Amino acid sequence: MLKNIDPALNADVLHALRSMGHGDTLVVSDTNFPSDAIARQTVLGKLLRIDNVSSARAIKAILSVMPLDTPLQPSAGRMEIMGAPDEIPPVQQEVQAVIDGAEGKPAPMYGIERFAFYEEAKKAYCVITTGENRFYGCFLFTKGVIPPETV
Repeated sequence: MLKNIDPALNADVLHALRSMGHGDTLVVSDTNFPSDAIARQTVLGKLLRIDNVSSARAIKAILSVMPLDTPLQPSAGRMEIMGAPDEIPPVQQEVQAVIDGAEGKPAPMYGIERFAFYEEAKKAYCVITTGENRFYGCFLFTKGVIPPETV
């Protein structure tokens, strides 16, 4: 156990988050996403897990240590519902609240069509699967930077 580190973050996930650079992306997926097959095609090349928690809980842990990219570009994406791309289901509403809380202001997610999401996921640094069993609990995040402290 470490002080000030969310206990949902295991060593493999922490290592991946620390290894990512500015502009790298990561996928947080639900239990229905083809996580292992997609993860094999990412930079890391293997699947990471934050088991037995919802997407929102896993993302809260991740965003406790990982900065999102600047407002100059979208940094949080969600898989769109097929046939209803503008619909935001409860799982995505929960994640939006977590993102807004981590950013301290509204930071709306952008939608990604389902099959386009799969293709973007293959380009990610890594995939982290969760215990989320609701449909459309899949998200894409772009890592930002931590500015130097001004003296």
